Amino acid sequence: MRIISANLNGIRSAATKGFFDWLPGEQADVVCVQELKAQAADMRPEFMACGGLAGHFHYAEKKGYSGVGIYTRKSAQTVIEGLGVPEFDAEGRYIEAGYDNPGGGNLAVISLYQPSGSSSEERQQAKFRFLDAFFPHLEKLMQSGREIVICGDWNIAHREIDLKNWKSNQKNSGFLPEERAWMTRLFDELGWVDVYRSLYPEHTGEAYTWWSNRGQAWARNVGWRIDYQIATPGIAARAKAASVYKDQRFSDHAPLIVDYDYTL
Repeated sequence: MRIISANLNGIRSAATKGFFDWLPGEQADVVCVQELKAQAADMRPEFMACGGLAGHFHYAEKKGYSGVGIYTRKSAQTVIEGLGVPEFDAEGRYIEAGYDNPGGGNLAVISLYQPSGSSSEERQQAKFRFLDAFFPHLEKLMQSGREIVICGDWNIAHREIDLKNWKSNQKNSGFLPEERAWMTRLFDELGWVDVYRSLYPEHTGEAYTWWSNRGQAWARNVGWRIDYQIATPGIAARAKAASVYKDQRFSDHAPLIVDYDYTL
């Protein structure tokens, strides 16, 4: 089973840069996308289905803002839009596809777009509210008995090796001590697994998934690892390989690809 996560920084923009030409060749089973920056009326046919994948979307109410989607090769039995938190459901930040496995057990894959706090103190406070609301949801998911993979732009670099200039970013959104501590609690208290790090504990530059548009960051690989696949231990243990696709640029983020020894 191949799962891809990609922040598109606008689905229409990513399309013009070749995302939907590239995607079929990857033969993914599930593709999670974030930051659609589009509403239903903006979605062209090729955005709704691509390479044998059918799309499901959770749009933001505000035009040109946020939004998430999930493409599935095998039809999902359930699709859930939103967390049940009105402030953030209006921003289109969560969609979940659920599968029943006749062989026993079941799987859910979630596309997540956590808020960024980099634009203002007001948005940073919104980000903290989201983290506070999302943590108990993550606890319930872990206790559900399902295998779960949460893909997306978490907008937090967890450790010093997860960004190039960690020393100068310790007071900046995305690498604040409170944000990093929140992620540590996911792993240490709740038992979630950072799939990429479970495979490659010491990777640095090859692990980055986002680059600022300023200062030649892409050319110099001055990046951040803020896109993750975070999973329950059972499915995480079946991860065989992971990579960040950088041969083409569809966005200021790069797709994160993980292959699992698992059949939907």
